[in-house]
Amino acid sequence: MPSVLALFAHPDDIEFVAAGTMLLLQERGWDLHYMNMCTGNGGSVQMDGPTTSRTRLAEGQEAARILGATFYPPIADDLELTYSVPLLRKVAAVVREAQPTIVLTHSPADYMEDHQNAQRLACTAAFAHPIQNFVTDPQRPSFLHDVTVYHAMPHGLCDPLRKRIHAGAYVNTTRVHAKKRESLAAHVSQKHWLDVTQGMDSYLVSMDESSRKVGALSGQFDFAEGWRRHLHLGFSATAVDPLKDALGDDCLINDAYEASLKE
Repeated sequence: MPSVLALFAHPDDIEFVAAGTMLLLQERGWDLHYMNMCTGNGGSVQMDGPTTSRTRLAEGQEAARILGATFYPPIADDLELTYSVPLLRKVAAVVREAQPTIVLTHSPADYMEDHQNAQRLACTAAFAHPIQNFVTDPQRPSFLHDVTVYHAMPHGLCDPLRKRIHAGAYVNTTRVHAKKRESLAAHVSQKHWLDVTQGMDSYLVSMDESSRKVGALSGQFDFAEGWRRHLHLGFSATAVDPLKDALGDDCLINDAYEASLKE
């Protein structure tokens, strides 16, 4: 059974931008793996840090259960997810346990450092998958099959300097949107936090609107998630595209984006 590993920063990040794609892969027999690198301890103005961490851990575990995914625990508190060797060893161990064909992670340029550092750790950990002399924590054996990394759309669909980001491929999440929403709803503590600090109104409605906006950008789908494929060098022998191969018509390649890469 092929596997997909979602490596994101905070509890609820996966549900916002990646859970639909995971569910579609699951329909096709793929095994799902789920990691939030951060505890989410900063995500409350009602609870102290340790209480918030425990609450969000339980919410993340419940969301993974709803999705039917193997859950891996966080490795750092919020805003402390640095690109460092000790944390890289931990993420690389998860990659080797999951042995994914696909790794899903954040955009390289996003609105906050935890997201950007999470994708850097994810990319390097995936790159290290066949390097047997790289020591992981805990130690896990390397593996040799190809790994392809895909980057999600950033928050607000733009980079930190407000430049619009376009997807290389759109995944039609319309028929699994309800279950994606159910998994996001497991993060009950975030309703008040996001209302107060980021003006997101209902976080569920915000996710609906974002997924609908990406769907509109596709020109075909009611709800969608957008992805950009990482350069294959060092990750796979050739420029494979397993997401497109697995999802077929549910994965629409953005020809304009692909053409821009050749300019």
